Amino acid sequence: RELFAEYAAELTDPEQRRLYEEEVAALERERGVEVRFVHPAAGYVLRTSQAGSRRCYLNVCSNPHVGEPRARAEPGGHRWALPYSLTPGREELSRGGRRRLIYDVVFHPAALRLAARSARFRRLLSDTALEAVERHCSVQLDRANAVVLRGTKYKGVP
Repeated sequence: RELFAEYAAELTDPEQRRLYEEEVAALERERGVEVRFVHPAAGYVLRTSQAGSRRCYLNVCSNPHVGEPRARAEPGGHRWALPYSLTPGREELSRGGRRRLIYDVVFHPAALRLAARSARFRRLLSDTALEAVERHCSVQLDRANAVVLRGTKYKGVP
């Protein structure tokens, strides 16, 4: 137990995490690959369910390493390009001891600023996040009952 407690403390130590990231970046640089770690900044949370029964949360986050949103004018409106980065789903326990699935979908900070100003853009961003998780994680989400959690910026441990 003591060894496990030491390991857990080491994982949560910011200095150890920084050292780990530097070592990984150095090893990848030797192989000719540039590595950048994407640390999500809290945005807002979508609550939905997966397969109709499992509670599921999508953290819509931001990081400047992700590409900026771009609009292209078309007849009748604009077509948006919304680059994103996606983490694999992770299972965490809620306060009540129930298991919940959590996904992080990371956009550029400009996308979250636009979503804060426009309800239509926020809906577009949320739909993009739901579609990204469904496509890349091969899951079926309940889009009709997806709700933005008021006052909650992030679920789980980043």
